Amino acid sequence: MNAHIHSHHNQWLIHAPELNVNAQWFTPEYWQQQNKILGQSRGRNITWFVGDESSPMVLRHYYRGGLIGKLVTDKYWFSGLKNTRAYREYELLVELEKRELPACRVVAANVVKSGLNYRADLLMKMVDGGQDLVALLTQSPMADEQWQEVGKTLAIFHQNNVYHADLNAHNILMNKDNKAWLIDFDRGEIKQQRGQWCQDNLDRLLRSFNKELNQLPQFYFEQHNWKTLMTAYNAELKLS
Repeated sequence: MNAHIHSHHNQWLIHAPELNVNAQWFTPEYWQQQNKILGQSRGRNITWFVGDESSPMVLRHYYRGGLIGKLVTDKYWFSGLKNTRAYREYELLVELEKRELPACRVVAANVVKSGLNYRADLLMKMVDGGQDLVALLTQSPMADEQWQEVGKTLAIFHQNNVYHADLNAHNILMNKDNKAWLIDFDRGEIKQQRGQWCQDNLDRLLRSFNKELNQLPQFYFEQHNWKTLMTAYNAELKLS
């Protein structure tokens, strides 16, 4: 991986050699002082949109999920820098960019060790005009061409043996040119070959659509949309 790793007092900054990154970039307070908070996204935790309007970035802190997350919100066991969630996601996103796959482009990662644990952050470029599928489908139905684009994009990732650990409707974006992008590759990896994990990925995504359909008062998803997605997915795989 072509990355510069700057270490200082149990803190590591990982970034491209040509970038001059400092630790302040990973605190919302810094961007607030610069008057460069562009917005935020509130899910289980807050994700910040920062920087200039011409080159917006996404600042994401790593939080634990599940039952453990209720007890320990953002601490992880430290077993070496290259085993940290931030380093591994940074490394994966660099590889995806090399392969010209439509995944968010990483800027830098931050790891801070404290005792036996660490906390971490990731800074990425924002997908231009990107909206996640949940946001889109609460407004209006998606066209068949958009569902086909999603299916084709998922097939391309699977052709490249890319495993997304949390493939759901929130982690697929459609940009202003109706091109699909995947985000949030925490715990993702490149597998040796395609296998059952591909179907597991798709099953997880379908459960996500059905969950939103059952929970939201308005969500434009029907089963024939999934059939359209899968037809495009399978057609793309046959081309490989």
